[in-house]
Amino acid sequence: MERVKGIGGVFIRAGDSDELAAWYRDKLGVDVGEWGGTVFEWRHADDPERAGSTTWSLFRADSDYLGSPDNRFMINYRVDDLDKMLAQLRAAGVEVDDKIEESDFGRFGWAVDPDGNRIELWQPADGM
Repeated sequence: MERVKGIGGVFIRAGDSDELAAWYRDKLGVDVGEWGGTVFEWRHADDPERAGSTTWSLFRADSDYLGSPDNRFMINYRVDDLDKMLAQLRAAGVEVDDKIEESDFGRFGWAVDPDGNRIELWQPADGM
């Protein structure tokens, strides 16, 4: 069985992204970059020499990246094998987006949980 290996990112739909970014910066010390987010770096527990990261990012209220406008957030989950995970979800009757995106960061796919929340599945590129 394929399993989630960790959280690759947390994405929040903001009513006013500048105002919310300022709140997170001023109240929690989150250094929100010009692109609307930050990257938290960490080390793999089973291989401390290997770095990893978790992205935290704000999205505009009109963004469709998080799915339905009712979805206020989306979590990105790290997986070892995106194709196997998506096939496993489809076989279980889960709504899975047919689109797969490939980039320098790795491969991305999406599904919807029973509450209608869009989730992102990420197979990181080698070394990430």
